[in-house]
Amino acid sequence: MNPLYRNDRPGQFPKSWYAASTDLPPEKPPLYGQVTADVCIIGAGYTGLSAARHLAEKGLDVVVLDAHRAGFGASGRNGGQVGTGYNASQQTLEKRLGADAARALWSLAEEAKADLRQTCADHIPEARYTPGIAHGCYSKTEAAETRRGAAFLADHYGYDQIEPLDTEAMRDLVKSPLYHGGDLDMGAGHIHPLRYALGLARLAEAAGARLFDRSEVHHIAHGDPATVRTDKGSVKARHVILAGNGYLPHIERKVAAKVMPINSFICATEPLGDRAATVLARDIAVADSKFVVNYYRMSEDKRLLFGGRESYSIGYPQDISTALIARMTSLFPQLSGVGIDYVWGGTLGITMTRVPALQRVAPNILSGAGFSGHGVALSGFAGKVMAEAIAGQAGKFDTLTSLNVPNFPGGAAFRAPLLTLAMTWYALRDRLGV
Repeated sequence: MNPLYRNDRPGQFPKSWYAASTDLPPEKPPLYGQVTADVCIIGAGYTGLSAARHLAEKGLDVVVLDAHRAGFGASGRNGGQVGTGYNASQQTLEKRLGADAARALWSLAEEAKADLRQTCADHIPEARYTPGIAHGCYSKTEAAETRRGAAFLADHYGYDQIEPLDTEAMRDLVKSPLYHGGDLDMGAGHIHPLRYALGLARLAEAAGARLFDRSEVHHIAHGDPATVRTDKGSVKARHVILAGNGYLPHIERKVAAKVMPINSFICATEPLGDRAATVLARDIAVADSKFVVNYYRMSEDKRLLFGGRESYSIGYPQDISTALIARMTSLFPQLSGVGIDYVWGGTLGITMTRVPALQRVAPNILSGAGFSGHGVALSGFAGKVMAEAIAGQAGKFDTLTSLNVPNFPGGAAFRAPLLTLAMTWYALRDRLGV
């Protein structure tokens, strides 16, 4: 079965707390017949909608096609964490790329966070941007490494937003007996992801972009103009942006070779009321040091939104809840027996090196994907950067392409089994505490 529909019904948002707490707009008509545009964007998530907004504001004629609808994929389902930097440390990037290139990439990641904060403040207040992400460590060794990382950012990049936490301070903030320290990054934050996505869609349409729902792209004919074909229509466009990330079908080999879709899952408890303070002392988000990461935060109505438990098959497991709830109650025994009102999954894109894969697939076809768990800020910013590149300002796009993300060994055909083997090993390490 087509992975676009393996876990979801066409055009229907998952039964998530995000969908339940959002005023969902009506579905838009699909694309019928042949249209022309300056730019055709495939995928109506953060990347595609951000690109559409900025291109339309520059006066270009923009068409956005989505197999489902705006905000349907990972952009409307994720943990909502607006993280700092990349899913690779600045020390790692300096060793790989050199200090100057790493510094340029850091500046772009900081700009991505600032851009999201400003967009929320000016246009999408319902996304409720809130500062603060804690990082929980399971051993004093991990906590010491975390302190060294924070000191490196302060000393070399002037980033002073991270407060190291010893065991007592961490447990005062995050009420789990398993953490032995960590830190709190007040330069990071969290949002309601679906409201943010739908806000971006609203901004793109207000600027003049045309959005089409239930318009799955099955072929791209390269050329100038390129032709993007769906079952019921086609778009002739001078430029194309591939913005489907983990939901992009295998319509472009160069993207599929670098980006692998994986599934992650979230549950929402019943409203906790005063019990919420027995889990988190402040309205922050948390991610921890497990390789198969746990990530969580409180909703505005005091539910714990708890995510993790990755899966590398196309289909979701038959039973999502049991393993996910076990992870939650292991961290927070005080939540044993709590009611679970929502459980949902979504698909993100990861790369071999856990940094984004921006690339020029053809002279007039750009792609941004593989944000590897750091996509809330970076994916929308990638859309803006690709819009700038199409408009003739490619400096930031070129900086991000300098990450030189490698293909998975064997390309798309072998990425899943190889990664599954690796992740089984890392999951075992997590369980053993190695």
